[in-house]
Amino acid sequence: MTTASTFSGGASSLVPQRVASIDILRALTMVLMIFVNDLWSLKNIPAWLDHVERGVDGIGLADVVFPAFLFIVGMSIPFAMENRRKKGDNNWQLFHHIILRTIALLVMGLFLVNGETINAAGTGISRLLWNTLCCTSFILIWNSYPKTANSRLILGAKGIAIITLLILAFIYRGGPDENLSHFGPQWWGILGMIGWAYLVCASLAAFSKNNLWVILGGWVFFSALSILSKAGFVPQFLSFIPSPILGGTITGFTMGGVLTSLIFRYYHQKGSNKTMTIVFLAFSALLIVLYALTRPHWGLAKLGATPAWLFLCSAFTLLTFVAVYWLADVWKKANWFAIIKPAGTDTLLTYLIPYFAYATTRLVGIRIPEFMLDGGLGLLKSILFALLCVAITAGLNRVGVRLKL
Repeated sequence: MTTASTFSGGASSLVPQRVASIDILRALTMVLMIFVNDLWSLKNIPAWLDHVERGVDGIGLADVVFPAFLFIVGMSIPFAMENRRKKGDNNWQLFHHIILRTIALLVMGLFLVNGETINAAGTGISRLLWNTLCCTSFILIWNSYPKTANSRLILGAKGIAIITLLILAFIYRGGPDENLSHFGPQWWGILGMIGWAYLVCASLAAFSKNNLWVILGGWVFFSALSILSKAGFVPQFLSFIPSPILGGTITGFTMGGVLTSLIFRYYHQKGSNKTMTIVFLAFSALLIVLYALTRPHWGLAKLGATPAWLFLCSAFTLLTFVAVYWLADVWKKANWFAIIKPAGTDTLLTYLIPYFAYATTRLVGIRIPEFMLDGGLGLLKSILFALLCVAITAGLNRVGVRLKL
């Protein structure tokens, strides 16, 4: 192992180039996320594709997707931190950016998760309209507008979007008629959990200047915290800390991605692809051993956020990254994935597209025939739906709609 300074994240250790495999892995994960999130519309499909119910020891394909995305968020952090430093940002400017991005993710996560339990009669609008108004507001606020766009129009659009979200939060009522609740944190939602994990991992990467040993220590800490949390050793007085952080598991995925990225960039710069592969295979083997050791105690479960889920899914994602890297970057087959490229470069917009798609089909009265929702034909429908969402993202990008936090 090389010295800590070599991995510290200085100008010589991180090359400011885009690695195709990271974008491709992000795109694959997002397409898969849209696919599994559409499985609710199908029947007679293999059980292993779907989420495993709470309390069951095991995972399905759908339970692997979210941790993969958390891991990839971590992989992107060292690249983003280094690029901003090259533009002149210091630690506190980086932290300011991290806070703004975290707030954006938390806001989006909270609005979408409240939509899951909205009481349409109590609120006065349906869930589909709620999601459409929320997602439209997100785009207006966080769109990367062209430099030639009228600044007053941009401020006006953002102002309308913010006012819309405030009104929605005020009128919101959720839950059953006999026990209506107001707008507030229920669980943080996918985007909210990503936000908390990003806050911790990006801050640690920024202030340590991508120091490998600090990041390694962070991964060990959150992995241990995942175990301690499930063992009941986390003090109750710390419950004010958001659960995605205090539980250890969620942030552990993202910290593993940061660690992977630093090691990858070191060997990538040296051109040591075989050595890098051996290191990652060895680390994957360690993760699988940790999975085997922890599963008998707390089981393997996404809904329980168990340590075994952390270790096994981290191993899956790391092994997938190695395979994609060899295919896309070493063997130069990145063009094979061109059709899903927008999902890797504008992932957040791709994630929001299904909300518009479901609302639009309901609004115009489109009903998919029952035979297209059954078995293999239904799975093909969901795959095509995911690819359609990517195509819509590409089209929106071409007309100037591109989300950038």
